[in-house]
Amino acid sequence: MVAQVTYLFGAEPAEDTKKSADGGAPDKARRRAENVSLNGLTRRNLSRWEIEKLLTSRDVAEDVIAAEVERLESVGLIDDEALAETLVRTQRERKGLGRQALIAELRRRHIDQEIIDAAIETDDGGDAEQERANELAEKKARSLSSYDQETAKRRLTGFLMRKGYSSSVVRTATNAALGGRSSGVQFR
Repeated sequence: MVAQVTYLFGAEPAEDTKKSADGGAPDKARRRAENVSLNGLTRRNLSRWEIEKLLTSRDVAEDVIAAEVERLESVGLIDDEALAETLVRTQRERKGLGRQALIAELRRRHIDQEIIDAAIETDDGGDAEQERANELAEKKARSLSSYDQETAKRRLTGFLMRKGYSSSVVRTATNAALGGRSSGVQFR
């Protein structure tokens, strides 16, 4: 038989023995998971997978991780669809990334393929991508004016390919940006 414990006025049981109201994980583990996840989310938006990875790296129990991820999704702090749309918009505006680079970034963050497809398609079509590539090519071509035609074309093509544009978009943008230049070696 176990005797009932009566605490003195102002005393409470040790933190690690308290259970949450729902009978689940101890309050200390739950609060730690909450602190870790909210600290991570204050630095940048994280996907569901990134939150799970962060909590796992901090040795949080799997059941506590599942409860914390569910809580964050229910209050709207984790939303992979909104994250994908935001990343597509901001990466296109700030870095001028093309379709393939955006897809690679979203996959790196382990966002589902259906969400990736929806985010890429809802942002805009191929015409806008060609316009962005043309603008980037025009800007970059100014810094390549000291090079001969072939070198400038090679460098501009590499630049646009690294930005994630398709070869047809790159070819069109490169030809438009360097079209008026003479070919061959320039003597001064």
